[in-house]
Amino acid sequence: MSSLNETPQGERLHIGIFGKRNAGKSSLLNSLANQDAALVSPVKGTTTDPVYKAMEILPLGPVLLIDTAGIDDDSELGELRTEKTKNVLRKTDVAILVVDAGEGLSDEDRQLIGYFDEAHIKYLIVYNKSDLIKECPDDKFCLSCKTGKNIDELKEKIAELGKAANESRCLVADLVNANDVIVLVVPIDKAAPKGRLILPQQQVIRDILEAGAVSLVTRDSEFGETLKKLHQPPKLVITDSQAFGKIAAATPDNIALTSFSILMARYKGTLENAVRSAKIIDTIEDRDRILISEACTHHRQCDDIGTVKLPKLIEKYTGKNPVYEFSSGGGFSTDLSGYKLIIHCGGCMLNSREMIYRDQVAQKAAVPMTNFGVAISYMQGILERCVAPCR
Repeated sequence: MSSLNETPQGERLHIGIFGKRNAGKSSLLNSLANQDAALVSPVKGTTTDPVYKAMEILPLGPVLLIDTAGIDDDSELGELRTEKTKNVLRKTDVAILVVDAGEGLSDEDRQLIGYFDEAHIKYLIVYNKSDLIKECPDDKFCLSCKTGKNIDELKEKIAELGKAANESRCLVADLVNANDVIVLVVPIDKAAPKGRLILPQQQVIRDILEAGAVSLVTRDSEFGETLKKLHQPPKLVITDSQAFGKIAAATPDNIALTSFSILMARYKGTLENAVRSAKIIDTIEDRDRILISEACTHHRQCDDIGTVKLPKLIEKYTGKNPVYEFSSGGGFSTDLSGYKLIIHCGGCMLNSREMIYRDQVAQKAAVPMTNFGVAISYMQGILERCVAPCR
């Protein structure tokens, strides 16, 4: 779990490094990171699984470099490596295509450019090993990982593209004003990590501070007394979705109410589809398949929200007994046929591009996909109230 002074992976600009085998992708990652983060060898196909390296590129800030396997490996194992490389594309904000300067663009390189264009990914083409050619054409950006030529210039170019790709987004700062009081409701139960706040709670607190507003954190058990002690009503109450019913009943109608999960869906760009999809819960029948998907792989507790509390709430609300399937971590199937509904977590561990990709996969498969907080507020009958502050 990230601390308050660390940048979580989902908030870092994802920079994917692509190209043919032995073009110098791993060498480029090491040059950008200024350390031996990836294994380098003259043997083709040294990189198998993607290699991730978190670092900072000034003046851009925190980024995540991703070194991928060569796209030109046509062996049986190579096909699996190539598929993993393609999977990196769905989370890539900026792509770097590494080309051997002595060979020039290949058909595989052009295929990658096609992928970039199709996915609307901003990209750079760099010609590595320029120390082995006589002269670099004026229309090419040449560099040498061996000599360090143009590595700093490449960082500047990445920063330029990164600023355009990483448009300013806020979790809540754009919804509040300086000196507004925001009450955050954080239940502490068996499923809460001891001694820590979960990532969305950390991020919301930081965003409120950035806005010059005041965050007041309380448990659900002290929420009523907290409101009584305030001289004036808070601008907004943000609660953990698990406490929606209790907190909604205790929050006067003149005070705006939402949840960390709903704010996260707005932040990641999936809120509107999540709201549209929530009504499908009313049509659930016995044996319908529901996929509950989480981005992280935390240790499950006895009262886990995804595997325990949410299914119980669905069964109580619908009176039906659907079949639940669960997924977690970085994997998300492209074959969603047969599911009646997908309920996804807030996606705090994923970047926006990955969350939007998952949302688009579900829409393409015509499977409604909603969000933990949206689904819970819908079943509590307070969805419109809880999404109103986010619009």
